[in-house]
Amino acid sequence: MTLDYNYLRGSVAAVHSILKHTSCPENIYFHFIASQSNSPKPEDLTRIIKTIFPSSGFMVYKFDDRLVKNLISYSIREALEDPLNYARTYLADILDSSVTRVIYLDSDIIVVDDIQKLWSVSLSGSTAVGAPVYCHANFTKYFTDRFWYDSSMPNVFEGKKPCYFNTGVMVMDLVKWRKEDYTGRIEKWMEVQKEERIYELGSLPPFLLVFGGDVAGIDHRWNQHGLGGNNRVHSCRTLHPGPISLLHWSGKGKPWVRLDSGDPCPVDDLWAPYDLYNKHLIKDQNQNYHKYKTTI
Repeated sequence: MTLDYNYLRGSVAAVHSILKHTSCPENIYFHFIASQSNSPKPEDLTRIIKTIFPSSGFMVYKFDDRLVKNLISYSIREALEDPLNYARTYLADILDSSVTRVIYLDSDIIVVDDIQKLWSVSLSGSTAVGAPVYCHANFTKYFTDRFWYDSSMPNVFEGKKPCYFNTGVMVMDLVKWRKEDYTGRIEKWMEVQKEERIYELGSLPPFLLVFGGDVAGIDHRWNQHGLGGNNRVHSCRTLHPGPISLLHWSGKGKPWVRLDSGDPCPVDDLWAPYDLYNKHLIKDQNQNYHKYKTTI
């Protein structure tokens, strides 16, 4: 999971939900990625997380924005241009080689099931990524006409059935990732994007280009996404029918912002019980250690 100032409140709530619902919290280890050039600094974030979750195993890694800054092209939403959105592409390089599998999660999620169930899914064969896939979605809309009318680029999907998947929830086999240099493959498509403008939507399309049609399908209950609405300022969504293990406020609207504004969506009430954020407590974390502990 990434950590930054704008999403810190969401990250803390996400971690809280994971620990609350897992049968063995001592088995959970968190890898947090933070920009080394933005505030709060990784060392400050380490202190904050240690104060809030004193019994949890974790590490905060520094992400060098320069790795990806020159590869990022403008997107339909400015927030999607943040280099930290691309950190998931570099997990195999950032984490020690002894880390062979991870669950990547966005910061705007809540887990309401045992995360160890998601960890146990099978990634068979050469598949390096597992995620809920949505084959009913209009896959063509994620790329421009320039891409589809090109004589060779659409051939990347030849012999495959590419389906949309949301990169905010992924099980990743880092051994396979490193072996096949998926980071390099994603970067190549980002270079094409800089020259040809083949998509509009941030860090998602290059993942679709590399993994579309080669993702291990996971039950949809593990990503009830879109709860943040679409790209309008205020757009409430309802839950899809069926069992739910993970709620995801993807989209422009974030539950903590809507709750603070006094104009929440109904689904935001499902996020609120996991909210541990308090500006005064984070500012004076050392003095308020016991308050955090009591809250948790």
